[in-house]
Amino acid sequence: MEKIICGIQQMGIGVPNVQEIWKWYRKFFGIDVKVFEDAAEAPLMIEYTGNEVHKRTATLALSMEGGGGFEIWQFTSRPTNKASFEIKLGDFGLYSCRIKSKNIDETYRYFKVNGADLLTEVVYTPNNHKHFFVKDPNGNIFNIVESSNWFSETNHPSKCGAVAGTMIGVSNIDRSISLYKDILGYSKVEYDVIGEFEDLKGLPDGSKSFRRVLLSHPEERQGPFAKLLGETKIELIQAIDSTNCKKIFENRYWGDWGFIHLCFDIQGMDALKEECESKGYRFTVDSSNTFDMGEAGGRFSYIEDKDGTLIEFVETHKVPVLKKIGWYINLKNRDPKKNLPKWMLKAMGLNRVKN
Repeated sequence: MEKIICGIQQMGIGVPNVQEIWKWYRKFFGIDVKVFEDAAEAPLMIEYTGNEVHKRTATLALSMEGGGGFEIWQFTSRPTNKASFEIKLGDFGLYSCRIKSKNIDETYRYFKVNGADLLTEVVYTPNNHKHFFVKDPNGNIFNIVESSNWFSETNHPSKCGAVAGTMIGVSNIDRSISLYKDILGYSKVEYDVIGEFEDLKGLPDGSKSFRRVLLSHPEERQGPFAKLLGETKIELIQAIDSTNCKKIFENRYWGDWGFIHLCFDIQGMDALKEECESKGYRFTVDSSNTFDMGEAGGRFSYIEDKDGTLIEFVETHKVPVLKKIGWYINLKNRDPKKNLPKWMLKAMGLNRVKN
């Protein structure tokens, strides 16, 4: 089977209290559909957890507005550790998560009225699109961006959908970009600019000079969940005049506080593995066969970008639609390029959790 990148499935977020922060994400982003909730050990991740098996709980949540979800992840066998330093713009790793909005000004007003920690006012990107930055109660930074790509209407008051990409700090854009352009399909450069930027000045170290490259995928994504996951963009950012940038997860474990991985929903894992390894990105983790997440199952793997940022791939085999009656979708015998029917995807919304 050929490689198919279906979209960003989820942003992994390490948190100290899953239920507490998920309530905030439901209120502000409308990410309120529970796909699975699983408590178990994570033996396959020991390369990133100090060569020791740790227990965790993980909740995958989506929005029926569309976009990738959150995998909200919490250690249960050890504390969830924060970075020992202030994370600054240009540090290496997943710096912020893009969240899409139908109306930036209305979203900004909703966030302000409801007491969110706003880092900027509504500002303009280098290609003249409105956006703003906000911090969640755990200190994670989200970039709220304009979008016209939606799956369905939930009437959430924030006018938000779910994950629409990410901003990634890298040490050298020219060295890093091939992974995102060639393997992950973000081959369109929407801008490539160097300088000081007004829209970044509310961020830690945001007044310094940076190179920014915004990448998008010119082709519509294919695959079972592609319509739900929608369009996404990745912005690579490199500090120009700073020599003390650090890895965001320096001396910490995968699963600790912050954005722990960027996960892509894919089909054709064997073909993807061959391509990645031929281009110098070995699979550091590979579950090989179906990995059971209790209510969902699939094969997953990880690679690292040139600065050690973790990219996860999941080839979904089974996903719950309505668990109460035992309704699951089995994807193993379906056309890997074909979208699941919209009514079937919308039925997952029956698993909505309300505040």
